[in-house]
Amino acid sequence: MSADSPGTISRDEVAHLARLARLAVTDRELDLFAGQLDVILGAVARVGEVARPGSDSGDIPPTSHAVPLVNVFRPDERRPGLTQEQALACAPAAEDGRFRVPQILGEEA
Repeated sequence: MSADSPGTISRDEVAHLARLARLAVTDRELDLFAGQLDVILGAVARVGEVARPGSDSGDIPPTSHAVPLVNVFRPDERRPGLTQEQALACAPAAEDGRFRVPQILGEEA
């Protein structure tokens, strides 16, 4: 961050970061990225203020996620399944009440 305006990031600093990362950026992108990085750095600074030991953060509840977690799955409920005959009804081949499949392994099994 520049010394003349603490808390903001300059276009020159963004250009320097882009060179270090070997990114080709236009002048328009430099202005855009400088503004975006300034917002990000401001948010990080605010979090740092709350996380600092001795800070008054009593009114902020501890959280593990930014948004509440909600289970989107339906509850498990037992339902009747297929009978053996129903399961094998459309099988291309069945033998002794099981699906018959081509052998892929040797006789060692």
